[in-house]
Order: sequence, then C-alpha cells, then structure tokens
Amino acid sequence: MHRHSIPQLNEKIRALIIDDEPYARDRVRQLLETHPRIEIIGECGDGLTALAMIKERAPDLLFLDIRIPELDGFEVLERTEPGRMPVVIFFTAYDQYAIRAFEACALDYLLKPCDEERFVKAVQRAEAQLSLTSKEPQAVPWVKKDLDRIVVKSGGRVYFLTAKEIDWIEAQGNYVRIHLGRVSYLLRESLNQLELELDPHGFVRIHRSTLVNVERIKELQPMFHGQYTVILRDGTEITMSRRYRHKLEEAVGRPI
Repeated sequence: MHRHSIPQLNEKIRALIIDDEPYARDRVRQLLETHPRIEIIGECGDGLTALAMIKERAPDLLFLDIRIPELDGFEVLERTEPGRMPVVIFFTAYDQYAIRAFEACALDYLLKPCDEERFVKAVQRAEAQLSLTSKEPQAVPWVKKDLDRIVVKSGGRVYFLTAKEIDWIEAQGNYVRIHLGRVSYLLRESLNQLELELDPHGFVRIHRSTLVNVERIKELQPMFHGQYTVILRDGTEITMSRRYRHKLEEAVGRPI
C-alpha cells in the first residue's frame, strides 16, 4: 500500500481521472498531453472504485466528476482518509454544485465542455499548489489554507475569486457587485454576510452599501459633515460616511 507524500519540484504529479463517461475521460487525458509533469496513474467510472484507487495508489491530483454511480463525487471525498486527500479539480456538466465543491476544498471547478485555456489554468494552479506544499518541512495532506474565496457564476463559467484580488464591493438590492479592477461580478449575497466573512482579510465597511479592501486605498479626501472621498489605487472614488469612519480608523490603527 502506498503512503501519500507531496511530490517534490522535479517529480511527476500522479493523477487519477474519475468520470463515468468514457469520452469525458478521453478529453481529460487528451488535455493532459501538453502537461509533461502530470502522470495519469489510473481512471475509473464509479465512486467505489475511485475510493479504492485513491487508497491504493495515493494520487496527488484528482479530476473528479460529481454525478457518478455507486458514490457521487462528494461522497468519495467524504470517505477519503484526510491523510490521503489529493488536490481536487471537479470536472462536471452541472454548475449548481460549485459552492458545495468550494466547501469541500476543491481547488477548481471546470464545466463541461471545457476549453483548453481554462483547463490549462486549472492544471497550472494545481501544479503551483503542489509545488508550494512541497517546500514545507513535512509532507502533509493538502488542505484548503486560503479560506477567503468567493464562488461566482457568470457567463456560463464558475469563478473562484480570492479576497486579495478584490478592490471593493457594493450592495445592489438583493445582490452585491464585486469589483476587481475594470471587471465586476454580480453575486446573490448580502453585504452584511460578506462583511463578516471578509473582515479577517482586511475589508472594512465604509458606507452602508460599500465594503473596501484597505490595501487598495491610496488616499482620503475630506468632503463635508465628516464624510470623505476614498480614492483607490486604480483611481476609483468611493464615499465614506461619517458613521463608518471609526471602522477604517480601527483597521489602520490611527485616527482620521
């Protein structure tokens, strides 16, 4: 029986492909041909076989469908021993499971049919994750360390955004709009909930309808009645109300 260990920088990354559709497995295998560091050590089409192969072969990387016979993809992960948990990339035709996949510590979530560019980015992320882990002093099971991701579906794709990428967030009715430079995404979520989730990652409420990443603030310009114009590094201007000024003062550790 193999003992799971993290691949070193020059070692092959051992991958399993789990999908009940042969053509889908063929597609993954074809896309992996341009990634010489990835070694496919097996494939199967049902959850029970997948569980046995993970236990026996100790893969580093798993391409996993969700709706498979015997055990679905989530059940496979739930029954996998923590010390044997590989990096997981979901590869599925169903977008409604994205948030659950995120909660299950998936590194990425690819929707079928997946174009080559999107697939390459996912594999590069997996290689980076495994390379980063290989530098740690001990071989440890991969776990999700960046608990700051937000899952957004837009244009038929699913995006995993990290807190450090986000400039600011504004409330829009029952939704919020998340701004990353010139790009923005609409998410059905309350600003209050995001404030709680992102507070540990340097986000501050500066208005009843606005959260801002403190690291993105360039300067403050006083207005009137205790209000300020907050100018971000990309030139975006946002109003900070007097009511929330103390929150920014607490975040930067000095009075404004």
